[in-house]
Amino acid sequence: MSYDTVRETDPAVADALEGERARQNDTLAMIASENHVSEAVMEAQSSELTNKYAEGYPGERYYGGCEYADDVEQLAIDRAKELWGADHINVQPHSGSQANMGVYLGVLEPGDKILSLDLTHGGHLSHGHPANFAGQVYEVEQYEVDEETGYVDYEGLHEHAEEYEPDIIVSGYSAYPREVDFARIQEAADAVDAYHLADIAHITGLVAAGVHESPVGVADFVTGSTHKTIRAGRGGIIMCDDEYADDIDAAVFPGSQGGPLMHNVAGKAVGFKEALEPEFEAYAQQTVDNAVALGDRLKEHGLDLVSDGTDNHLVLVDLRPSHPDTTGKDVEAALEDAGIVLNANTVPGETRSAFNPSGIRAGTPGLTTRGFDEDDCREVADLIYDVVEAPHDDDVVAEVGERVDELTDEYPLYE
Repeated sequence: MSYDTVRETDPAVADALEGERARQNDTLAMIASENHVSEAVMEAQSSELTNKYAEGYPGERYYGGCEYADDVEQLAIDRAKELWGADHINVQPHSGSQANMGVYLGVLEPGDKILSLDLTHGGHLSHGHPANFAGQVYEVEQYEVDEETGYVDYEGLHEHAEEYEPDIIVSGYSAYPREVDFARIQEAADAVDAYHLADIAHITGLVAAGVHESPVGVADFVTGSTHKTIRAGRGGIIMCDDEYADDIDAAVFPGSQGGPLMHNVAGKAVGFKEALEPEFEAYAQQTVDNAVALGDRLKEHGLDLVSDGTDNHLVLVDLRPSHPDTTGKDVEAALEDAGIVLNANTVPGETRSAFNPSGIRAGTPGLTTRGFDEDDCREVADLIYDVVEAPHDDDVVAEVGERVDELTDEYPLYE
């Protein structure tokens, strides 16, 4: 992709764009919520649809000139239905967080009760953290994972729900390495006559490919991001039964958004088409296989994994048992210097600040998109361990960086 026209108009922005392209090409993206979309998705997102207001929905717009916007949005909807099997799908949310907002606005009143997983145990800000709108508008209590096993404490969740009597229970997480038993959470919701929102932001692609259990048809509402494991245009999505369709659509527009970002909806449509190809199922399975290989090798090195492994696209490492004086930020910074980009993360029973936590979270969606297999991910685990052992040793970091350079050359990303 060329930025020559941008450079003619704004060299400073062109420098930043070219720098970002080089950064992605020359580093290993292991932030679990990131991926690399195809050039077709990027081209769609840079289309003339960025110029078009299309408030409303296909066939029911508030502005004229929306015939092609209608075509693109309907394609995105139809393809999403084929991928996930929901009766009704809204593809307009600008993000996964705004998808969650759409559900809350659609079925809750201010002050209603949310029961969700604690952020330090793998939950998400939009599930009710006090710094987020959800925690400011609604009453929130949170359940936890079992600190010994790292798994969601389903029995504790059920008991908590009976005591708290929430209006909605939120499942789906941002740092949980195990498969979610949506049916058990639905049982807890049914027992207290609560809605169940399953936020599959991280695992949209894994669910679409059938390598993770689907909450569609189980939970009342399913939300997700469209740019993580599904590799489509950046944004969010809401899925529900037809009985909730009008409430959800009204909550998205005009409830929480104005005009949709039609260029992003075009990117969603293209990415969903790619995900309907047979090759995508192999990609999703490889993503999981790579995460398992990564985690197993880290364990061989003596690092502790939350829940002792993974069923999905990420591993969560608790540094405290093996490296009690090393923080997640120490490792994150040193790995970034070496060209491996992941993030520091809280772990269950966190004893440090969320700004400088005790764990690191590593994902394999981006590596798998580059073409990495299990052997490659085992080698990446070796490189990560070398840095964990000596995050302040410049020679070690430089040596790891040299190998990262070789791997990125071997598996090029964007030409």
